Amino acid sequence: MVRLITHNMLACHVKNCTKDNFPLSFSEVELVIRPAPENLEFIQRFLPKLDWTALVDTARSLGDETLPENMPEEWSEDQLKALHHVLMEMHVEEGNMTCRGCGHVYPISNGIPNMLLAEHEVGR
Repeated sequence: MVRLITHNMLACHVKNCTKDNFPLSFSEVELVIRPAPENLEFIQRFLPKLDWTALVDTARSLGDETLPENMPEEWSEDQLKALHHVLMEMHVEEGNMTCRGCGHVYPISNGIPNMLLAEHEVGR
């Protein structure tokens, strides 16, 4: 399952694709919400690893408007719960992730993204 916590770390690695290769854009998405146990301490510790702008833009592209435009300096419990929902409970089951830089499409099937590249696409 592609959760946004995972998506926030995925970039295109096609040979010579070095510009605008993050974040990958979702299309033709089947989105499923699956409740997950809250671990707000984990979410807080994970904050420095997030690309906030990419996360907010992606969440909004999937219909979630709960995250603020800018990352808060101080987090309320409700804000952490909203972030938990976006990172841990939003699952992309089917669809595509497309690189904005080169247009390469990474299909998602049964919640698993196919990030494998053909031999001619691999940079060495």
